[in-house]
Amino acid sequence: MRFISYQQKNFKSAIKSLSRRSQPLAEVEKTVAQVIAEVTKSGDKALLAFGKKFDRVNFRKGSDLKVRTSELKAAGNSLKPSEKRAIAASRKNVTAFAKHSLRKNWTAKNAQGARVGEIFQAFERVGIYVPGGTAPLVSTVNMTVALAKAAGVPEIVVCTPPAPDGSINPALLFALQQAGATEIYKIGGAQALAAMAIGTRTIAPVTKVFGPGNSYVVEAKRQLFGLVAVDLLPGPSEILVLCDSSAKPAWIATDLLAQAEHGPDSAMVLVSDSKKTLNAVQAEVEKQALTLKRQKPLREVLKKGSTYVLVKNMEEGVQISNDFAPEHVLLISRKEKSLLPMIKTAGAIFLGNYSPVAVGDFLAGPSHELPTGGAGKSFAGLTVDQFQRRTSVVKLDRASMEKSAPIVAAFAEMEGLDAHGRSASIRIEK
Repeated sequence: MRFISYQQKNFKSAIKSLSRRSQPLAEVEKTVAQVIAEVTKSGDKALLAFGKKFDRVNFRKGSDLKVRTSELKAAGNSLKPSEKRAIAASRKNVTAFAKHSLRKNWTAKNAQGARVGEIFQAFERVGIYVPGGTAPLVSTVNMTVALAKAAGVPEIVVCTPPAPDGSINPALLFALQQAGATEIYKIGGAQALAAMAIGTRTIAPVTKVFGPGNSYVVEAKRQLFGLVAVDLLPGPSEILVLCDSSAKPAWIATDLLAQAEHGPDSAMVLVSDSKKTLNAVQAEVEKQALTLKRQKPLREVLKKGSTYVLVKNMEEGVQISNDFAPEHVLLISRKEKSLLPMIKTAGAIFLGNYSPVAVGDFLAGPSHELPTGGAGKSFAGLTVDQFQRRTSVVKLDRASMEKSAPIVAAFAEMEGLDAHGRSASIRIEK
């Protein structure tokens, strides 16, 4: 745990260390490059070998990687009605939110009278990674697959890591089926991204990959960019709480711990202009952590990934937040209205004491796939329009061509591209 105060002499240098840019670790970069090379070379054979090495699962042939219809049926039969209702409620909100964000075709006339516009079409085939491991992220299904379905993507390929016995969490399988996944494969890690992007005998390649994951999954996206399109770079979970004395310490502690329990690489930051609030939240975090199940990752985060910052005022806190570029910002302040427009780099913002980040994780409507590790300075969170391909459309008639040709000719002369100018002038010659 770190404690930083504006009163200490090295405050500026300590705060500077919180400003991040998303950069891969050399070891991760090397490992992922090797995985991609092996999948490129050996296809299904590499996937089977990596499954044994990383997931401790013994699949014998490529067809074993695909989830069967009987598994999907069994998963649905095993869930409680309350679990099915929760999955459906989340999917309903996410789908409704997505429909507001869908891009729509449009046309207009430019100054020369040409008809210009855009058309938006769903990608034909996308790949989505859904994390599993110690915490099967059922909610991520709705936050990704349901968006693809809402956009009208006809082929939605999903990869998720299996348990050592080759099974997938039944709630996750049920959610995948209900959300619209058309193919589901039992593959985890960087090899899953490589399989979807490159293609193997079992898995046909996709045109764009989506989904959150660990540092290896994120690095795989970075290295595969260009071969396929990618959505964003979402890694280990993060939260920055920016609050004044109006915040309720016990409630804030639950938000910090909720993100910390995702894994040992998670980050939790509390920034406040109230030392009393900082101390009270810290005490609550220590007390509440003792009652939670996921002790190993929690202890790791509390030891290495937690930071408490005392600032002179809330405006200074906003600047620290913008430099940190967190996945989630929880803003609780009497100055909420003036501070909100100042927050520029957050993946998602939650406002007030009654807005826990967990509601965004599971239910509210916006996707919880958000940029982390400082990537929020460049990337926004996942939205449904990222499943749409944009194409511009231009149509001229003779009248608009006559008005456009002199301008095209001027540009052609400036750039020394006479064929460009000729392609316009030839159309209006008499």
